[in-house]
Amino acid sequence: MLRVRDAMDRDYAQPLDVPALARIAHVSQAHFTRTFRATFGETPHRYLQRRRVERAMFLLRETDRSVTDICYEVGFGSPATFSRTFRDIVGRPPRTYRRETVAATGYVPTCFTKAWTRPST
Repeated sequence: MLRVRDAMDRDYAQPLDVPALARIAHVSQAHFTRTFRATFGETPHRYLQRRRVERAMFLLRETDRSVTDICYEVGFGSPATFSRTFRDIVGRPPRTYRRETVAATGYVPTCFTKAWTRPST
């Protein structure tokens, strides 16, 4: 399972599906999904979404690139899906997140900003 998680962390922007991930783990798809969830506390799909959103959070904080460009760079197929997933995980839409983190820059140390804005699900 650690090998699969490392692959997901490394290749988060690539199209990864359960059959491909199960092959990395050398187990059946059903066993893979059950074991991954038992091991890491979330489904493989949700873990991958969270990793993509974490990367998007960094890009929103540190670059001036458009939300749409960031959406495609981190592996989402549509801006609507990206915005919905981002809002579900972070609690606010990407543009609001960017506006709030830019406003906090300079007042709060970066380590605190990262800890406070880290997705919890």
